[in-house]
This record gives sequence, C-alpha cells and structure tokens, in this order.
Amino acid sequence: MSKFRCAWCEKDDLYRNYHDYEWGKPVYDDATLFEFLLLETFQAGLSWYTVLAKRENFKKAFQNFDVKKVAQMTDLQIQILCEDAGIIRNKLKIKATVSNAQAFIKVQEEFGSFSNYIWGFVEGKPIDNQPKTLRDVPATTDLSDQISKDLKKRGFKFVGSTVIYAHMQATGMVNDHVADCWTRTIL
Repeated sequence: MSKFRCAWCEKDDLYRNYHDYEWGKPVYDDATLFEFLLLETFQAGLSWYTVLAKRENFKKAFQNFDVKKVAQMTDLQIQILCEDAGIIRNKLKIKATVSNAQAFIKVQEEFGSFSNYIWGFVEGKPIDNQPKTLRDVPATTDLSDQISKDLKKRGFKFVGSTVIYAHMQATGMVNDHVADCWTRTIL
C-alpha cells in the first residue's frame, strides 16, 4: 500500500525522501539551520528541487556547511564557486551566503544560538496550520514578513518573506503537511 503524501513531492524518490524524512521536522541545531538557510538563499527565484538535486555539491562547495568557514571565504574562493557547475553560479547569492554566514555568527553571539533567535519567533514550538490541501498553504505570512524584516535589519540578504516561509516549513517551525499526509502523524 502506498503512502499518501503532500502532492508537491511526488516527482521522484529524491523529493519523496526529503518530504518523508526532513521537511517539516523541527530543527533546533544551528548547523542544520544554517544549511537550510544557505540552501533557501539559493532557491530564491528557482525551484526547491533544483537546489535539492545539487545539495551534495553545495555541501562540498560551502565547506560542509560550516558557518565559520563560510564566513571566512575569500574573494578567490567566491570566484572559484562562480565557476562551479555543480552549484547555482549566481555571484550575488554566493557573496550573500558569505555575508549571511557572518550575520549568522553575530546572531549566535547575541542570542546564544541562531536556534534561540529563530525559534523565539514561535516561542520554541511549531505552528501547526493543518492545511487540508496545498491550496491552503500560503507562500508568506505576517510572521515570515516580520522575520524577513528582522533578518534584513541584521544584514542578511536574499531572505525575502517567501524564502523565510520556505525556511520555516523546511525546519519545522510551521507544519504545512496536508491533512491526509502520512507524516502528520509522526511529527
């Protein structure tokens, strides 16, 4: 018997596995939060599938998603990444990733962890929207608008409300699995 899932993930096994084992699961670990923020930055204007398919290449290119190493990347390293066909070669997004890593570290210093900061917007607990269908899932919310504005004020780039809402979904700050999705019961 096959499992009923959110319709967006039925493209192939890569998408199904991501949906089943990662998407919407609460993430409190700074390293994973940084990884998703980095990946969501590259998604801006593109499909998540495009980024997900290149995830291993991003991992290699961005120092195993080590925020401290990414924050110290040099202009030469950035230029090399601009020529790396394994990732999305957008110079503005690559440079933004380096400055976002620097801003991420500043948030860690101020709040004790990025997790403390970001989860503070939802009082440490996921918001369960209980959508019945994909049509009930928003692209942005007032909360994603608020977080986006605050991140921009802190120097983050490519963190518009849509990107931030996608980050909130990916890291389980919001549960947008549709009502009949089998993963709703295991979150």
